[in-house]
Amino acid sequence: MRTIPLEPQASWVQLRSTQEDWDAMEPAILDTMLVRLSLIRAFEESVLDLAGSGLVHGPAHSSIGQEGGAVGSILPLLPGDQVNGSHRGHHQFLAKALGYVAQHQPLTCTAPFDGAIRETLHGALSEIMGLRTGFCLGRGGSMHLRWAEAGVTGTNAIVGGGVPLAAGAAWADRLAGTHNVSVTYFGDGAVNIGSVLETMNLAAAWKLPLIFFIENNLYAVSTHVNEATAEARLSSRGLAFGIPSWQVDGMDPVATFMAMNEALAVCRAGNGPAVIEATVYRYFHQNGKLPGSAFGYRDKNEEAAWRERDPIEHVGREMIRRQLITSQDISDLRERCRAIMENISSELTIMEGNQRSIRPELWPAASFRDVGIRSDLGELGNLPILSKDVSSEGKKRKFVDIVADVMNRRMECDPRIVVLGEDVHRLKGGTNGATRDLATRFPDRVFGTPISENAFMGLAGGLAMDGRFRPVVEFMYPDFMWVAADQVFNQVGKARHMFGGAIDVPLVLRTKVAMGTGYGSQHSMDPAGIFATAPGWRIVAPSCPADYVGLMNAALAINDPVLVIEHVDLYQTISPEPHDLDGIIPPGSAALRRTGDKVTVITYLAMVQSVIDIVDELNADVDVIDLRWLDRASLDWDTIGESIRKTNRVLLVEQGARGTSYGGWLADEIQRRLFDWLDSPVMRVTGGEASPSISKVLERAACAGRDDISIALGELLALA
Repeated sequence: MRTIPLEPQASWVQLRSTQEDWDAMEPAILDTMLVRLSLIRAFEESVLDLAGSGLVHGPAHSSIGQEGGAVGSILPLLPGDQVNGSHRGHHQFLAKALGYVAQHQPLTCTAPFDGAIRETLHGALSEIMGLRTGFCLGRGGSMHLRWAEAGVTGTNAIVGGGVPLAAGAAWADRLAGTHNVSVTYFGDGAVNIGSVLETMNLAAAWKLPLIFFIENNLYAVSTHVNEATAEARLSSRGLAFGIPSWQVDGMDPVATFMAMNEALAVCRAGNGPAVIEATVYRYFHQNGKLPGSAFGYRDKNEEAAWRERDPIEHVGREMIRRQLITSQDISDLRERCRAIMENISSELTIMEGNQRSIRPELWPAASFRDVGIRSDLGELGNLPILSKDVSSEGKKRKFVDIVADVMNRRMECDPRIVVLGEDVHRLKGGTNGATRDLATRFPDRVFGTPISENAFMGLAGGLAMDGRFRPVVEFMYPDFMWVAADQVFNQVGKARHMFGGAIDVPLVLRTKVAMGTGYGSQHSMDPAGIFATAPGWRIVAPSCPADYVGLMNAALAINDPVLVIEHVDLYQTISPEPHDLDGIIPPGSAALRRTGDKVTVITYLAMVQSVIDIVDELNADVDVIDLRWLDRASLDWDTIGESIRKTNRVLLVEQGARGTSYGGWLADEIQRRLFDWLDSPVMRVTGGEASPSISKVLERAACAGRDDISIALGELLALA
């Protein structure tokens, strides 16, 4: 047997600062470093004080002790660079935000903490307290801090959830031709999360200017890193993906500053991402102002040893040694930081006897609850409505060809559109031909991805939130949304509302229903029922090529995430070629496909033609409504209500499983809105409880079909 040692493709080093490094640091940088460290420490102490008084609703994840990693790594960043973080992200938010305002206002040991500096501290503390004067108007709180103008794209309560979004920000900068870099901060607990590792792979493959900053504070709540992984040197993760990696003492701000400069050089040179692991220590428990030793998973000796390495004390000692500052200057700075935070806290609270409470006028109004879940659609105001001029004498085309045609047209007209997904750049248009010609015509805007839905969905989300591009993502099958559920629902769907209602998220997610193709339980679902219950998403379900054009054009113009559901049964159907490839079908535009007085049949997607065929065969006196827009904000209640008030009976028809049924919530909504006009309960046609199976017989039994529609419609007509 012969063994040959293998060397990793990328470098992996531990970086330590020397006394010479400290001596070489410019006095102004050390001054700035000390001020930011001290302000962040005073801010966090104020947060813990307010939390101890019950004035912070929810968690208060203190970063006290960890400031050195954030300040040292963010100091070298340029104004155009972007950062995001995790649930413990106050220090990163403030380090970047204070750096932003310092461009125009001195932030030194002697300068006053007024103007934009004070406003930044005030806005951050207000947000953590859930007040309307916060950066996210009180909706984000401690774990969701965003200030895009300052380059903070958002902290994140889902462990590892923000990492794919940062890849999107980095990709936006690369697509835009800048030299900016994004930094994503996350803890030791996130290193083993799939979305983080998927994103490392994608960032390396695409050479994104992204720095993965691992803030290793040794404990995920109470579980030590040595218990969670066999390789506790967490920067080793980068080697698996060919990413150069640094391990550094995060309690040493100068060492962290140096490591970040080296990582930035890699990214700015176009050589792809970098990994920095900074070992830090949170002085307190996961949440609140008690130390970890109070809960038994750390001992006091360990905590004392780490406190002796405090980053603020370290910088202060070095500045005194170099005669840049005196101990009295440091005490005065510390007192000024405390004073500004006490002053801000007093503005946000009021004393009632011996009890402090939040000033009632600072709470958001209850009426603000649902504001900003989606766009107000003002962006559609000047767009043409789809022409109805579809001649039966026109050229006949397959449905899937029209799918490709409209994407070609939109990419030709809008250079912001980029397309990504598995195999979308190959096979003459992906697995079904829906992206035909796109890679040839737009080679710099069509990207075949690794099989990593969490990573590329999150990347697209970050790209959309950046605002410079409009990503179109393809999920080969809708069942794959469960693989990327965090990015689909927690991140993309909630972003606008969570960050105050002002952020646009212009993203289109295309997918196809494949019931009846023999692909079985994990490739055959209809996703409409799931997405309809998730806030933030809009949903379209085209039943014919002309509608596909108008609905896709609208989806690509709306500043919201839009799910576009296609159906394999429709792809090969032949229809006249639409004459108008530019018009839209706006939300609230259901189509009345047949008219009658006895029953209202409501359906969508491939079931529309099945219903029409049965109605025509029976010569039934019914309204057939093709919903087209399915989300609760976009339903055409005028058409639905007018029909039900006329017929007094409703049949909802869908193909998929009963458990994930779209019609379940729609039936409830109809009965709440229109109960007085119903002469019988809303009847539903759906598939069975089970997901479709591979067996052709069992698959047919699992899906609703023509017989089910005929029987249900016959029963309702008999009552009329």
